Amino acid sequence: MRIAVFTLEALAAAEAVSRFIAAEAGRIVLVGLSDPYRPAMGGMVGQTWRHIRRSGLGFLPYLATNFTLPEIAGAFGRGPELPGRVARRMAIPVQLVAEVNGPALHAALRQLAVDLIVSFHFDQIFNAETLAIPRLGGINVHPSLLPVHRGPVPTLHALLAPVPQFGVSVHRLAVRIDAGGILAQTAVALPAGRSVIGAAAALHLAALPLLPGVLEAIAAGREQPMFPDQRPYCGFPSRAELAGLRARGAAAANWADLRAAFARRA
Repeated sequence: MRIAVFTLEALAAAEAVSRFIAAEAGRIVLVGLSDPYRPAMGGMVGQTWRHIRRSGLGFLPYLATNFTLPEIAGAFGRGPELPGRVARRMAIPVQLVAEVNGPALHAALRQLAVDLIVSFHFDQIFNAETLAIPRLGGINVHPSLLPVHRGPVPTLHALLAPVPQFGVSVHRLAVRIDAGGILAQTAVALPAGRSVIGAAAALHLAALPLLPGVLEAIAAGREQPMFPDQRPYCGFPSRAELAGLRARGAAAANWADLRAAFARRA
């Protein structure tokens, strides 16, 4: 099986994705890194302004801690090892992805004879044409107990629930966001005080024991996806939702995340 991994380098998933790449290096033929500031989304200024208009200034600590600080820390040899660095060290081709459904990426998938796409914390939506290129389609790791909390920041919405419940799901990629058949999932008990970022990091790590069985089932043609009734899509937070998070004593990002972003590497 020839695997292409797609991710967005971020604190919420970096450790899990890097471990997966190291464990499956013999089968991974491409690591695609989403360009978070791609021109189609308005670049850095356009992306940031869009988040501020929707979520307010209170969302900026999450954006900076999740996406910007690990890159800065990495320049000084600190913080988590980012997936791109791990892949390059193992001589796995790395491609910056400005448009996952564009001709350049399609050509790469065909040239490398990719059998399966595996995505973690990836911020672009695969269309039907892209998913049809790999012989075995694609799967995604999503840090919630699907079908609840479909969307880009599921742990935020889990923390807002009257009784927070956390878990992680491995599901089939589909054109509709986080709506493909569920192949494996597990509930995860998290200690109090986890932020949105910290919860997502823990849940992505909890997916790693699930993936070998899922990959084996797909390769053998014996996967048994579950298709529960779909729940509403949960998007990026509103100002009111962020205020509700603070009222519960929770945070999108906290000091523990900041320490993780700049921790000394082992």
